[in-house]
Amino acid sequence: MENPEKNPYTLGADAHEYGDPSGYKDIVERKGHAVGEAADMYGDLATAEEYGYVERGLKSRHIQFIALGGTIGTGLFLGIGSAFARSGPLSVLLGYSFTGLAVFAMMQCLGEMATWLPLPGAIPQYCARYVDPAMGFAVGWNNWYQSAITLCAEISAASIVVGFWNDQISIAAWISIIIVLVICLNIFAVSIYGEAEFIFASIKILTIIGLLILALVLDLGGGPSHDRLGFRYWKHPGAMKTYIANGDTGRFLGLFSTLVNAAFSYGGVEMVAVAAGEAANPRKNIPKAVRRVFWRILFFYVLGSLAIGVLVPSNDPNLLSDKPGAARSPWVIAIYRAGIPVLPSIINAVILTSASSSANAFLYTGSRYLFGVAQNHQAPRFLLKCSKSGVPYWCVGITASISLLTYMSVSTGANNVFLWFQNLTTIAQLFTWCSICVAYLRFRSALIAQGVDRNTLVFKSPYQPYTAWFALIYFAIIIVFNGFFVFTRGNWSVTDFLTAYIGMPIFFGLYLFWKVLKRSPFVNASEADIWTGKAALDAEVWPEQVPRNFLEKIWFWIA
Repeated sequence: MENPEKNPYTLGADAHEYGDPSGYKDIVERKGHAVGEAADMYGDLATAEEYGYVERGLKSRHIQFIALGGTIGTGLFLGIGSAFARSGPLSVLLGYSFTGLAVFAMMQCLGEMATWLPLPGAIPQYCARYVDPAMGFAVGWNNWYQSAITLCAEISAASIVVGFWNDQISIAAWISIIIVLVICLNIFAVSIYGEAEFIFASIKILTIIGLLILALVLDLGGGPSHDRLGFRYWKHPGAMKTYIANGDTGRFLGLFSTLVNAAFSYGGVEMVAVAAGEAANPRKNIPKAVRRVFWRILFFYVLGSLAIGVLVPSNDPNLLSDKPGAARSPWVIAIYRAGIPVLPSIINAVILTSASSSANAFLYTGSRYLFGVAQNHQAPRFLLKCSKSGVPYWCVGITASISLLTYMSVSTGANNVFLWFQNLTTIAQLFTWCSICVAYLRFRSALIAQGVDRNTLVFKSPYQPYTAWFALIYFAIIIVFNGFFVFTRGNWSVTDFLTAYIGMPIFFGLYLFWKVLKRSPFVNASEADIWTGKAALDAEVWPEQVPRNFLEKIWFWIA
């Protein structure tokens, strides 16, 4: 074993290796499960008592709906329209399907790690433990920065959406209201955040189910005009549009451009692992959420992209308009074309709640990424301080303070700077997913090297390591070629080039900074810390929920 002074995690590892988790059982009995887990993570009970600890306050339904809500954002209601106008309905359907398959593969990797060891923040800690501390530093700060700036973007989007009804009131007022709202939902207790996401996700889920039913009715001629649409728009203006080039090359480039759009639309799907460190009964609830990712992706995104493809022609000018709120949404355009009143305002309200939900979620994930980096000893220790209700309030406060940048969007000049700053985060999501795949490959090697039989795992992801390699290569290709259009004749733009690729030097710069500063070595599989934090979790017994009737059986299946 390593010298404990060299590795702050070794007390937990020692307890496991020497077969003596009884100390952690005593802590659980005397002080509660959260203290035992914190003591395991920090290395001693005194440190856990000094800083406090997060609480496992997220119930099964919270976790399930956080996972559901994480895959349904403004991208499905608004963002998909630009890809649709550029590439055509078949390209969008294929692009979202291919990317959905890769996201499913990545989530299988993350699910296995998060079930074995559910940690607050999770992803940077997995990278630091299994790959390289420098990678944990880069991923942690990259993810925090991405979450904080995306928080600003979502608050800005929510405030602008209000302009669909009233554009006379300054958006600064709406920005202030939304900032206060999301801080209140995050600062008091994690269960309040969970309840808010449960409600927001329920609204989004019911809306998209209603829209899919509406799409079927309108397509079959059930609208006010009784015009049966069928697949007419796949014939004219066409199923696949050309982009940049002509012929098959142009259609392929159009398809590839949708991969980039789809990857950004799926952003946030990994939130369920970020919440794993605060989930009740994580060994049951995390696998349950991860296994359903595929069906959520299939149902919402694939069927959603198919639905708008039969309702709206890809050359409709409103798809690329600068109208506020839901006016650019392909769903709203379809409703207007069908002559149905009232529904557009309802969809706009849903987009408003969707953006507010995303802001709420990114404040949560950003604060937990910061907490995870602090647990890696790569951020100031005061960030580990938690309230009595288990909220890392310094992490929440610092992440929330970045939201003040949203006021830059009020000024036309500053708004240009803000939008450019926001674009820096676009590639960070893909780096996160690549990092998850790399961490999993090293985690799998560590299990093998340390004699852990994967067949004994609570959640074992299928077809490994091929699943991880497929997702890693897929996301890496999108990172490298996401800005391909700037290299084509007549399309060079310094701004577009920086937007597409500035994320790469930021990520690798963070990595090299820690590598050079700390001279951190790559983690050997036989020495990777796969144990710390596990002893206290293993000592906890979660009561089994038995449904009392048929309705409860249905509810337990859903949530």
